[in-house]
Amino acid sequence: MSSENGSTGGGAEGAPPEQLALIRESVRKAQVPRAKPRTWRGAALAEELPVARVLVDKGVLHLDRYFDYAVPAELDADAQPGVRVRVRFGAGRHRVRGGRREGGGLIDGFLVERLAESDYSGPLAALAQVVSPEPVLGEELLGLARAVADRYAGSLADVLQLAVPPRNARAEQRPSPAPLPSPGAPDVGSWGRYEHGAAFVETLAAGGAPRAVWNALPGAEWSDELARAVVATLASGRGALVVLPDGRSVARVDAALTALLGEGRHAVLTADAGPEKRYREWLAVRRGSVRAVVGTRAAMFAPVQNLGLVAIWEDGDDSHSEQHAPQPHAREVLLLRAAQDKCAFLLGSWSCTVEAAQLVGSGWARPLVAGREQVRAAAPLVRTVGDGDLARDEAARAARLPTLAWQAVREGLRHGPVLVQVPRRGYVPRLACAHCRVPARCRHCSGPLEAQDSGAEVHCGWCGRADGAWHCPECGGFRLRAQIVGARRTAEELGRAFPAVPVRTSGREHVLDTVPAAPALVVSTPGAEPVAEGGYAAALLLDGWAMLGRPDLRAGEDALRRWIGAAALVRPQGGGGTVVVVAEPTLRPVQALVRWDPVGHAVRELAERAELGFPPVSRMAAVSGAAEAVAEFLRAVELPSDAQLLGPVPVPVTTAGRPRRTGAPPPGEYWERALIRVPPGSGAVLAAALKAAQAARMARGSTEAAVRVRIDPPDIG
Repeated sequence: MSSENGSTGGGAEGAPPEQLALIRESVRKAQVPRAKPRTWRGAALAEELPVARVLVDKGVLHLDRYFDYAVPAELDADAQPGVRVRVRFGAGRHRVRGGRREGGGLIDGFLVERLAESDYSGPLAALAQVVSPEPVLGEELLGLARAVADRYAGSLADVLQLAVPPRNARAEQRPSPAPLPSPGAPDVGSWGRYEHGAAFVETLAAGGAPRAVWNALPGAEWSDELARAVVATLASGRGALVVLPDGRSVARVDAALTALLGEGRHAVLTADAGPEKRYREWLAVRRGSVRAVVGTRAAMFAPVQNLGLVAIWEDGDDSHSEQHAPQPHAREVLLLRAAQDKCAFLLGSWSCTVEAAQLVGSGWARPLVAGREQVRAAAPLVRTVGDGDLARDEAARAARLPTLAWQAVREGLRHGPVLVQVPRRGYVPRLACAHCRVPARCRHCSGPLEAQDSGAEVHCGWCGRADGAWHCPECGGFRLRAQIVGARRTAEELGRAFPAVPVRTSGREHVLDTVPAAPALVVSTPGAEPVAEGGYAAALLLDGWAMLGRPDLRAGEDALRRWIGAAALVRPQGGGGTVVVVAEPTLRPVQALVRWDPVGHAVRELAERAELGFPPVSRMAAVSGAAEAVAEFLRAVELPSDAQLLGPVPVPVTTAGRPRRTGAPPPGEYWERALIRVPPGSGAVLAAALKAAQAARMARGSTEAAVRVRIDPPDIG
């Protein structure tokens, strides 16, 4: 009976009553789960797994971890892994592993998992609310988001903001349709034009996971070929995901899939769909009702179940690079998905990027190309003309066209529409002094002066101020000349040269999807070229120097990609299709266009970059900010031993009203940028070091100027 009187055995025998009481209390506390509610005093906890591990929606690096909360009994049924929750954050009632406490308040988050107990010894706050019982964050998506965050030195919360669309209650309340049975395997169609093309489609239909870099033949068949690869994957009982650069490309693949499968077999994820429709489509994919997804950049995270194929079209397009932190590229995300899900991978384009050539060169992917005879039969005739070949007749001089180009346009208009690609939009986006050729700049902000229309007063392209009394600070002249001619000015000049022909324009203000087969001049900026019914009779690629002369590592690759993208819309040489490119004929990108050999161009570029240590052979990061902040950051970061620091160097100053790329300084601030380069195999170590340094800087609550870190910056000069 002594034990009933309070004896606990061991060293407790003979202890005073006060000590026995303390021992009993400590034993009783040890038997109670350590996860105790504090915000709801007296509220009962869930009987099983009373601890919820939550990722709070706070995209700062020093809080890039999970926090533990207690699960009240009344939320037990809805508080399942993957749901959205609201928690009280920063009041000292949550678990912080090595971090510091922030300001209080309710904040959104995701419930990651349920646990039996927490290893945190203090009291836990309770979940405040389950926003929705819909599980939107599965294990596969969470693993992918974590891999992307580590790859780009970002936070998991920032990646999930890109991966999971905002909630729409009405979309959640609508039931998703029942999944349809798998379709039959399609015929290979035009895939037979490529070496190993038929085998690729047949392997997908058989449940295999081939990895290929596809150099598509010119013409409109690419969308049908991509759709057949998707259908073959669906026939094997697996899902497929296709990422495209813009809504027009999505519409073409959408139409091709609908023609092969019918309605309701695939989801389309684009920003143009609106928040409710897009979330409804996303939920249908998440619930398994739909197993095929076609979309733009944000679709790279689509939660396709039993993923069998990831595909990307035109990976060199700027639209595939996300501008929100941590700024991942769709190609790299799909490569991570292919490795994570052990699924097939297809990278397709009319051209070929250096990254695509590297995938083939390393043996990770196989090439899907056509034979030279097939290429010659499908491609148009490409002719070159140097900038020094001036027109010799009145009409050609009016349109600033060399004779060969003018003749190609005139001949093409006899048989159908003619495409004219102009690198710059607007009317006259750059002006210069007519006497000394010094660029004309604004007296207020030093921005470039431009003209929006014929006879219109010039104004600044940055701050928008008009400057009708401009004079040259160098020679005192008052006359201006066009330094760069835009698409609208080109359309006006061509209209005067060919007065009986209608002129259409396609650019940022208004993008045409298609044009009829009737003769017309179609003036377009790169990437906005409409598809002509039956193909263009001819194409004219103007001002090649404007694209080739950019101070950018990718200038030649991008110029070739844009030229081939336009030339691929022209009829084959056998059908009279002709392309004239106005650029120095001896340059490597021009010669690659003439031979229609983008793969050879990419292979040579890759070899040169390997010799010089440039991406993608090496991994590179950019650190930009105010000079003092960048210097302090570089002193604090523990770089890998094989890292090479380049710079810092000044970044061009921006001013109010000037469109700028992510990573450029705010208006009026002087920034510097340092590049950090590491050899292959050290990219993950570099990203981790930069992330740790940035997290430590944020944890200190530094009031210094911002420092921006970007992995694999696209604009290396």
